[in-house]
Amino acid sequence: MPNRAVQHLILALAWDWLLGEPPNNLHPVVWLGRLIGFLDHKTPRSQPHRELGYGAAITLLSVAAAALPTLALRHATNDGGRAARSGRVSAITALLAVFLLKTGFSWRTLIAAGERVRIALESDDLAAARAALRSLVSRETAQLDESLIAAATIESLAENASDSVLAPLLYYALFGLPGVWAYRAANTLDAMLGYRGRYEFLGKIPARCDDLLNLAPARCTALLIIGAAALTGVDLRRTWAVWRSDASRTASPNAGHPMSAMAGALDVRLEKLDHYCLNETGHAPGAADIRCAAQVVNTALALAVVIVLFAGRMRDEEAMRCEEKDVCQRVNVQTPVLSPSASLRTGAAKDANVFDNED
Repeated sequence: MPNRAVQHLILALAWDWLLGEPPNNLHPVVWLGRLIGFLDHKTPRSQPHRELGYGAAITLLSVAAAALPTLALRHATNDGGRAARSGRVSAITALLAVFLLKTGFSWRTLIAAGERVRIALESDDLAAARAALRSLVSRETAQLDESLIAAATIESLAENASDSVLAPLLYYALFGLPGVWAYRAANTLDAMLGYRGRYEFLGKIPARCDDLLNLAPARCTALLIIGAAALTGVDLRRTWAVWRSDASRTASPNAGHPMSAMAGALDVRLEKLDHYCLNETGHAPGAADIRCAAQVVNTALALAVVIVLFAGRMRDEEAMRCEEKDVCQRVNVQTPVLSPSASLRTGAAKDANVFDNED
């Protein structure tokens, strides 16, 4: 990443932890959700082939609506853009870039949501715990007991470490802000439309796009969870074994990876009734395990940030070396070959310039 992108990432992370999320009326993800909701209301119902095509159109339109403004912003902040030539405008575009990056991921909010469930469980207030859990999962919570509430919370912390934080950071490192918001659009589409039943056909293409975009982040998150857990002295062999054996037990091709890695790291049984059970031999989770899961997630994501920043630094240094090498090659090409007499004449002229180089 360029130095400017690294600076924006550091500022966005600081914004996330110090200020949290902006109000809903100012949040781009909320705007995106309203757009998707509006388009959903226009869906041609009871016509599967048209719903499938309309789902593809919604996907393209939503991704374009999310990514194109960031492409325009990137052009404005490039060296050749008008904003780059104005200090005041450049500061505004930089602030806007940090805002858009920060609103593309949610780290502090994820941890805080888990904390609300943990505090309610520690107070033996199952009703409050179930209510708090609704901000993390879409499943029905009314009949969940303490261990199932804790399991759902730990699963969500692990899965959303990938979806809500690592994936946006990964796509930022690879493609900048357009990558963040193309991913965020696909992920929001899946969250709103990627269900069976009413959205069987409309949500099929959004769901497949989200699956594809999360293939790498989900597996990277699992590895980071394993690495983070290893730093705390857990049984690394057990954690690895649970991940490898249970990652495919979920219907999603991606969610099982961070969830099973977390199940192995904490040695807990993560169960969603009538759907899956990860690490069946683990103990039933409780409030204390939610705290441990949050610590593992924080450590894993901190490792991810360090890796992204280090990779960006290495890329910068390599780019500088390539640029210096290119400059040297151009200088050498443009240096005239002088005859001995010409060299003598040139040496006699103290201020003579032997390079005809506009660079």
